[in-house]
Amino acid sequence: MRIVTISREFGSGGRELGKRLSEALNCDYYDKEIIATIAERCKVDEEYAEYLLTHSFPSTANITMRNSFHIASTLQMTQIHFLCEQSKVIKEIAKTGRDCVIVGRNADLLLEDYCPFNIFVCADLETKLQRCHDRASKGEVMTDKEMIKKCKQIDKNRKKTRAMISDLPWGDKQTYNLIVNTSGWKIKDLVPLVAQFVDKWFEEE
Repeated sequence: MRIVTISREFGSGGRELGKRLSEALNCDYYDKEIIATIAERCKVDEEYAEYLLTHSFPSTANITMRNSFHIASTLQMTQIHFLCEQSKVIKEIAKTGRDCVIVGRNADLLLEDYCPFNIFVCADLETKLQRCHDRASKGEVMTDKEMIKKCKQIDKNRKKTRAMISDLPWGDKQTYNLIVNTSGWKIKDLVPLVAQFVDKWFEEE
């Protein structure tokens, strides 16, 4: 069984790389499907499930504000529940024994016992900004300053969420088998090279 995990900076093209890579390797692909499963099991909206799984909440609250401590604690406990459910879903995917590519969700840590091939995708700021603008939903108009703020906040949340389950920092080069810098590249041109690397790695295992 071959499992490939994709961690990525926001705007780096990691999701597209993961999708195209799954097609090149002829294996299953998991990303939003994980959120959909969690939402169904917990009987909540997918957007709410994703919000809880991708945002960090303060470990302490300003107790001078009425009910703030209770609200923060409730959010933390709910997030922990959803993170546990996410872990279950990802491990169930691995237990099927099917080759797959999993994007995000700290799957590299959760599936450590399965010896996955872990990829981290990054890019320079100019490349990330251009990709974000190109892929913005219809009607979404953001300045470069606003987009930079969004990129930084999302990556900050990813770091904090990872810190909740591991001492291994998000983006630490020692955690991954391959780091792919997409700056100046079209994702489709990188995929054959990455697929060849992945095939060779599993052959040697």
